[in-house]
Amino acid sequence: MAKSAKPKNRYAKSEKLFAEAVKLMPGGVSSPVRSFKSVGMSPVFIKEGKGARLIDADNNSYIDYVMSYGPLIAGHCPPTVRAAVAKQIDKGSSYGCNSEPEIRLAALIAEAMGHVPMVRFVNSGTEATMSAVRLARGVTKRDLIVKAAGCYHGHVDALLVEAGSGATTHGHPSSPGVPEAVTANTLVVAYNNLEAAAKVFAEHGARIAVVMVEPICGNIGVVAPVAGYLQGLRELCDKHGAMLLFDEVMTGFRVAYGGAQGLYSVRPDITCLGKIIGGGLPVGAYGAKAEIMNQVSPAGPIYQAGTLSGNPLAMAAGIATLELLADGNAYSQLEALGARMETGLIEAAKSAGVAVAVQRVGSMITPFFLKNEAASKKQEGSPVVQNYAEALACDTAAYARFFKVMLDGGVMLPPSQFESWFISTAHTEGDIDATIDVAKGAFAAAKS
Repeated sequence: MAKSAKPKNRYAKSEKLFAEAVKLMPGGVSSPVRSFKSVGMSPVFIKEGKGARLIDADNNSYIDYVMSYGPLIAGHCPPTVRAAVAKQIDKGSSYGCNSEPEIRLAALIAEAMGHVPMVRFVNSGTEATMSAVRLARGVTKRDLIVKAAGCYHGHVDALLVEAGSGATTHGHPSSPGVPEAVTANTLVVAYNNLEAAAKVFAEHGARIAVVMVEPICGNIGVVAPVAGYLQGLRELCDKHGAMLLFDEVMTGFRVAYGGAQGLYSVRPDITCLGKIIGGGLPVGAYGAKAEIMNQVSPAGPIYQAGTLSGNPLAMAAGIATLELLADGNAYSQLEALGARMETGLIEAAKSAGVAVAVQRVGSMITPFFLKNEAASKKQEGSPVVQNYAEALACDTAAYARFFKVMLDGGVMLPPSQFESWFISTAHTEGDIDATIDVAKGAFAAAKS
């Protein structure tokens, strides 16, 4: 009797590439969030992205909900963005001098966000938050930072305390190499807990320079602010003379054209941006009203610089992306697709008998795999998972089983329970429905 053929390994080339990568790069990746370690796999290697799809080294095709972790709101290689970058590259990739596209992108941001009339471009979200904290300390002449547990603000030493994102996924909320003296001026409170914030201000108010927060958490999965939370932080900062910093690296131009601050009508003193404003190229920015930003060198004494800041390729991609979003029709499309995904995931999980809380704001969405039903008793309209501690209590093993079935079924998700999925305007209703069909089997597998 002939032996049955051995099943083909659909990820053979990716696994070979990973074996080479681990010899040359720490963990075989350029960023921990790309590791599939927490879902018990080696990562796939992508060779192409078009529209809503990715193609890996083994020619597997995926409907993509990673979308480069947020920047690709118009999908992979949207024609107008591609054309803008191609036109710019013929003129040069970097000058080390001023260029007009910087002004054009800054003007688009200022027009969309009334609280960001002046910006300084940098090269990443981490650079933006690092620089913004220095600005807040310099303006207030105070030292203390207040951050919410689970909010990730980049790998800045002072902010890598109870961080979300990859730091949580891999079990290291803090990091070796960060001296205690550096984090001694960082105070951590629970997200969505005004009482905790008020207590910190009662004890340290005169020394607090800035409260920084993701207005919508995306680095522990999607967690929206409960009613009154952001406004309450605004009032506490006003009362004690501190600054309120919104880290909108993820949410800026994602949840609304005016960002989360426009969506919730709350005024930050400083805003950090990134991702979408670069259209998929490396970028970051921090901004505020002129009297604050004019404290930054060379207008003022607070120093910050960057060789590639305001890179013309990133500026061109950002301008083209924001112009695609400006008329608002994109957000109606994204909301409809997000609602379709949310409803479908809820129904699929319910049919499989799996306890899942699907949390969404616009085109950001996360299914949290719950270990118990107690959280579902929260006030109607409030997120089931409201903070870092509750996110950590989720069933990451169930998510790993779910992820594997989804990947095998041609759906690319973030390889972590603690990340947002992102929908783009390149996705179609057919993509969403196909994703839900795969999810039905994936939820069943997650339960086992």
